[in-house]
Amino acid sequence: MIVTLKLAPGAAVSEAELSQSLGIGRTPIREALQRLARESLVAILPRRGVIVSEINLTKQLKLLEVRREIERLIARSAARRATDEERARLRELAERFEKSAKANDDVTFMRTDREFNTLCSAASHNEFAALAMGLMHSLSRRFWYIHYKQSADMPLTAKLHADIARAIASGDEERAAKASDKLLDVIGKFTRGTTDI
Repeated sequence: MIVTLKLAPGAAVSEAELSQSLGIGRTPIREALQRLARESLVAILPRRGVIVSEINLTKQLKLLEVRREIERLIARSAARRATDEERARLRELAERFEKSAKANDDVTFMRTDREFNTLCSAASHNEFAALAMGLMHSLSRRFWYIHYKQSADMPLTAKLHADIARAIASGDEERAAKASDKLLDVIGKFTRGTTDI
């Protein structure tokens, strides 16, 4: 709900309202909100409630600095350690990325991207890198969702994801790292292009 802006930046939310609208007890809602606070997606303000975090361009750019390094590590590690099954799935995802690029299908791209991120983290077989990326992907995905229609080149982004998937699937660590850097270059340009900085 936060990533897709059903809960907008700056919106106040309450455990009771979320519990009622989602049909989930308050204890799991409270635990989810605490996790979202650790991921910087909400701020819990004592005696004032829970606020969906604002989007801050400067923080987003800092996040991309860290994301670049960890994504490169994950791409290299996955190229080296992925199982045959993971490599086959990456080839399938590369084809889905290509199809979404040709059709300019942002919904398929977003679903494929989420699956791709999860698979790459798993294929790296490095739980610490995977944990760090999980935190960054939620923040990055929300920023993308807010701005992609105004300034992103979704077909190019999908093709760059396909390049990473194929490089990892082939076991080429250097090509995977370079493809990852190329994607982050485009994401950085997109991020800076959302405002006049």
